[in-house]
Amino acid sequence: MSDISFSRSANADDSFACSFVTSYTGVVAFLAVAAEGSFAKAADRLGIGRSAVSRNVQKLEAQLDARLFQRTTRRTSLTREGELFYENCHPGVERIMQALDDMRELRSGPPRGHLRISSTTGFGRSVVGPLLRGFHAAFPDIALELLLSDNPADFTADRVDVAFRDGRMEDSQVVARQLIPMQMFVCASPGYANAHGLPRTIEEIAAHRCINLRGASGRVCEWEFKVGGHAQKLTPKARHTFNDPDLVLQAVLEGEGIAQLAGYQVCEPLRRGQLLSCLAQHAPDDSNHYICYLCRKHLPARIRVFVDYMIEHTRALDLDCFSGVINQTVQTAR
Repeated sequence: MSDISFSRSANADDSFACSFVTSYTGVVAFLAVAAEGSFAKAADRLGIGRSAVSRNVQKLEAQLDARLFQRTTRRTSLTREGELFYENCHPGVERIMQALDDMRELRSGPPRGHLRISSTTGFGRSVVGPLLRGFHAAFPDIALELLLSDNPADFTADRVDVAFRDGRMEDSQVVARQLIPMQMFVCASPGYANAHGLPRTIEEIAAHRCINLRGASGRVCEWEFKVGGHAQKLTPKARHTFNDPDLVLQAVLEGEGIAQLAGYQVCEPLRRGQLLSCLAQHAPDDSNHYICYLCRKHLPARIRVFVDYMIEHTRALDLDCFSGVINQTVQTAR
């Protein structure tokens, strides 16, 4: 009698094991397809054939008795059932992958692996990019991938490890550590100032050739000021409008007009006398530049050392030039 019971127990265990393996491989394939938006890209990401990905997803759909994807010749998208399943299972698989990464790092010595970084376009070119060479020299086993975009990074969908963001942070799932103040300056070239003067009040801006920045949303970015202790915004009529902050800076350096620019862009040109600043008495309150990552109980070593390195070396760049601008304004007034 005991032999029969043992046989049934073994068969039940085998059945459970097979079911778990099928489910897990199906879930991994499902998550890859959902993240990449296609079976072919998911196969590349997982390092297996497209047919294997499709087969694993089909087995999972059969287990769940639900269709998870809408497939057409042009696109693959989640069904409503697929969206619900994704929301429920994704956090669990992420924790498993994080646990595996943590255990590998405990045994593998120096930080290593792949680091996917997102940054706004201007800050990425001017600050983040130039610092990556030094970081790679210090940590040669960490491969770096930098994505420049003015759209907010989606840590999950874009598989981003670290993001550089501007302004105020309100996402409770994200750890945001301050890098430097985000200062804004109205600037012009000396040549423009000699030919047209500089605005002494906010109202005088309308009489000048203004250069605007169009943000990732498609809207023109407002110029921000503080008057009488209150925030004030305006969108001046523009001579030129660009969707790249570096092109705005270049136009100002060439004497095409005035613009409100970020401190990290203009500190050096101001110190070298290539630019002049005005309306410093109405400068807006500083917001901040942040380095961000998802809240985790155990932060992977590759992320930890990158965050520490960037905080230290960004602050060492001396990009706080507001006091110098105030002195310049006082001397100009005299």
